[in-house]
Amino acid sequence: MSVNKSQAMANIQARADAALAASVARGQTDLFGDAELVASALPADIEQPLAAPATDVAKVAGKRAKLLPVRHVERDFFLCDMFDYAMKDDGASMEAPIFTLSTRPDLTVWHWESQDGNRALTVTPSVMGRATMFDKDVLIYVISQMTEALNCDRQDAKNRTVRFVVYDYLVTTNKPTGGKEYQRLEATLERLRGTSIKTDIKTGGTRLKEGFGLIDSWSIVEKSPDNERMIAVEVTLSKWLFNAVQAHEVLTIHRNYFRLRKPLERRLYELARKHCGNQASWTIGLELLREKCSAHSHVRAFRSQVQKIQNADTLPEYRMLYSLEKDQVTFYIRDAKKLVASIASGKSNLPEKFR
Repeated sequence: MSVNKSQAMANIQARADAALAASVARGQTDLFGDAELVASALPADIEQPLAAPATDVAKVAGKRAKLLPVRHVERDFFLCDMFDYAMKDDGASMEAPIFTLSTRPDLTVWHWESQDGNRALTVTPSVMGRATMFDKDVLIYVISQMTEALNCDRQDAKNRTVRFVVYDYLVTTNKPTGGKEYQRLEATLERLRGTSIKTDIKTGGTRLKEGFGLIDSWSIVEKSPDNERMIAVEVTLSKWLFNAVQAHEVLTIHRNYFRLRKPLERRLYELARKHCGNQASWTIGLELLREKCSAHSHVRAFRSQVQKIQNADTLPEYRMLYSLEKDQVTFYIRDAKKLVASIASGKSNLPEKFR
């Protein structure tokens, strides 16, 4: 077989994989439901497959209606097709304020440095603006699937290029599935690609001192036959983020994270998740918290926002308590048993009202 024909067959296989995943997402269980669509995608110089005999179809439909997905270990991309997995976030972006809290295009260059001076990060937006906290949902979805695949020893999870079905992503991240969401995803992918990071923060034991995007590239690999809506897309993660995932530098996050409406709520939750760890509580000064959130608002406005979130009590797994006297915020776990045990041990730094 010629090289061109081999490449054509590879393209057909890739398109078939995406179409099958899309059919499952739509609830379609008929194995041959998209036969005409697949046949129409075949190049003219490749012989089309013969129709399956009726007896074979009946046999498949009767005894093997629900087929396991075909695993192509040799493919050069990772396919997001896990159905039971925990949501994961990478530790590096949970620590450093990469994503903007603004819901409008943020064109400012942001520089952050840790208190000990050992870690620094500069974020430069593209003309479309800096990647937002809601844009991060794409990375969380990919990281979660890839981490679970690594735990299952799937070889394709060692590829930086990731393919996923858009519908699955929207459902998992608690988004509507209307046409506008597909348009928003395209803008999201552009901001993730265009947001440039320069940092000396190690991921996976590797320190990269160069400018790079959160993702290297993205492409639509399958479109709806009825409109321009994307069905499946591919993204290539940056080496910096990919190294973190491969080294399992990730933390499990609560699925209610995707129910949080405000970008600041999401940022406060991931900071609490990152810094509390196995501890019952974590306390931080308001000004430092403002820096870690990369908030552009004045400290007075930020203080007011934090107090409103405290009163709303919306954060999964954690509660907040702001001390006006000390101008500090304390995050503490909702788990009453762990909280009581921590206080009894004398290791908790909770305010006196909890003791």
